[in-house]
Amino acid sequence: MSSQNECTELESEAGLPQEAALVLTALEAAGGRENRRQCVRSMYRATAMLSLFADAPGSSARVLYTRDVNERGIGFVTRDRLPLGYGGVLRLPARTQGQIFSIPCTLYRCRLAAPGWYEGALHFNRDQSEFRQPNAQDDLASLTGNWDADGDRAD
Repeated sequence: MSSQNECTELESEAGLPQEAALVLTALEAAGGRENRRQCVRSMYRATAMLSLFADAPGSSARVLYTRDVNERGIGFVTRDRLPLGYGGVLRLPARTQGQIFSIPCTLYRCRLAAPGWYEGALHFNRDQSEFRQPNAQDDLASLTGNWDADGDRAD
């Protein structure tokens, strides 16, 4: 696959199919679940490709429509039911045009979200600083740690 074709296949938010955008919007609107995440995620809508290490050589990558991202992982929806615990490489377009990230990752969630659609999450095998939120470390520190009576950090 040439670099030019990769950029065409890995579309940005504007290129998401309508049905995928509808599923992503519905999941967002449903929300309501307790947020157990340790790191803040930002919305990141793009078309990505996932190749699992267990796939037969020459098989096509699975198409994922990304939902949100942080330095440790990414949420997505897909038409494919994916096997939990499997490792692979995610090919993801950068926010700036023309660059494609290849990120080793592990699938840790894939569940039915709507008829024919699965919602899932990938854990990056190494933190990806490109997706670190500005002040994310400060936000996390503000939730933990010791504070004195004046509201200053005591640790």
